[in-house]
Amino acid sequence: MVTEEQFIAILQREMIPALGCTEPVACALACAKCGELLGGAPDRVTVYVSGNIYKNGMGVGIPGTGMIGLPIAAALGAICGKVEYGLEVLKDVAVGDNLQRAKDMVSSEKVSVVLKPGCTDKLYAEAVCTKDSESAVAVIAHGHTNFIKYSLNDEVLFEKVQQQGGESSKGVEMSLREIWDFCNNVDIEKISFLKAGVEMNKAISEAGLKSEYGLQIGKTLKENVGQGILANDFLTKALITATAASDARMDGCPKPVMTNSGSGNQGITVYLPVVVAAKQFNASDEQLIRALAMSNLVSAHIHYYMGHLSALCGIMLAATGAATGIVFLMGGDFNRVANAVKTMSSDLTGMICDGAKSGCALKVYSGVSAAVQAALLAMQGIQTFNSGIVDAEVENTIKNVGIIGSVGMEQTDETILQIMCQKGNS
Repeated sequence: MVTEEQFIAILQREMIPALGCTEPVACALACAKCGELLGGAPDRVTVYVSGNIYKNGMGVGIPGTGMIGLPIAAALGAICGKVEYGLEVLKDVAVGDNLQRAKDMVSSEKVSVVLKPGCTDKLYAEAVCTKDSESAVAVIAHGHTNFIKYSLNDEVLFEKVQQQGGESSKGVEMSLREIWDFCNNVDIEKISFLKAGVEMNKAISEAGLKSEYGLQIGKTLKENVGQGILANDFLTKALITATAASDARMDGCPKPVMTNSGSGNQGITVYLPVVVAAKQFNASDEQLIRALAMSNLVSAHIHYYMGHLSALCGIMLAATGAATGIVFLMGGDFNRVANAVKTMSSDLTGMICDGAKSGCALKVYSGVSAAVQAALLAMQGIQTFNSGIVDAEVENTIKNVGIIGSVGMEQTDETILQIMCQKGNS
């Protein structure tokens, strides 16, 4: 049985502010550690990464740079990154000449990012940096800030045993019923920290509506509302708010996002549709906080069976969490929450992850749309029955999604990476 303290600890671990896409950030953080060990910016940087980090860093904007990709993130981490900043390691980009130094480092081909040969870990970044005659190595694995080893001049200074499995919940296996009971009964003051993500994620959404970031999905939807083409209803508001945030984040907006399960887009998706729903249904602050706890925990619960990175797009998991949060705000009971999970599993399972990029905002669009519709169906007592991957028991359904995302889509993941690498070399 999961204790109240464990639930709170999971929420605190899974909700971390991040500046920029978290896969490039993991590379930057490893490089920042090397710079710290070397006592200054290295002369040369090589980062060995897993396939999933490679594909998630190829086409995503790096905050404050106007550039995309892992090399500039690695260079910035080495030059101005601070380990204590965690997922906000790049927040000093605009200080002094940091950006220009990083650009010079990349243009002079002193930064290399390559696939780690034989790497079986989904989330792995190994920075190897040199300065004069010294060299440093820092390795992050399984979690975006989880250092498992670092060394200076071949002397190992820190090393810990790698742990496989559900990194998102650190080995704590939950159930939907336990999540429901916790969210309904926990002292609200103990989870009031969840509100920190509300204003943070709303702020980047507002930035996405004011500027021409990415695919401008949120901005375009809002313009269509203004022209009378779209209705200014609950669904459209949720879509505008969430996609605008993703537009901005994926195109390098220099604002942080509150993440979920190591992902900013998933943080956007578990938060913003629920925030819009709270306003739509005149919910109190307490009801919003409890709904956000449910949304975040349901997403983390599914990640337990799949890990943080896979060929299955994590937006599906985050949107499932959002659906349960919306049902909660609409006054739904546990069975309706379970029905929403089943409907989402029947709908979006199979949506692939083909790397972080501007197009991720389209997946946020699909996820939020499905979440709102699943919540509305659940409130009418409509559910997906015992067919396909959906089981009569909601926990078995969740496990089935995890199996598909981890085991079932292994070959899909490899194929996606091969396609992306071929494009990059053509």
